[in-house]
Amino acid sequence: MSKVCDLTGKKALKGNRVSHSNHKTKRRFYPNLQTKKFFIPETGEFITLKVAASTIRTINKKGITACLNNLFKEGKI
Repeated sequence: MSKVCDLTGKKALKGNRVSHSNHKTKRRFYPNLQTKKFFIPETGEFITLKVAASTIRTINKKGITACLNNLFKEGKI
C-alpha cells in the first residue's frame, strides 16, 4: 500500500537522521495518513479515502464536496 494522500498527493520526504556526534544517516518523513469514510450527501453514499490529518481538517472546514470539486477543477482526479 502506498503512503500517499488520495486528495492532496502528499507523500514521504527524504532527510537525514542526525546523531549527537553529527553523524548523518538517511531516513524518511512519512505523512500522517488515516483511512476515513466520508459521506457525500448529494449522492447519498460513503467513500473511503486514505488522507492526511491536515487534509481531514480542511475537509471539516470546507466540506467534502467542495474539496472534491476543487480537485476536479485542478485536474488532479
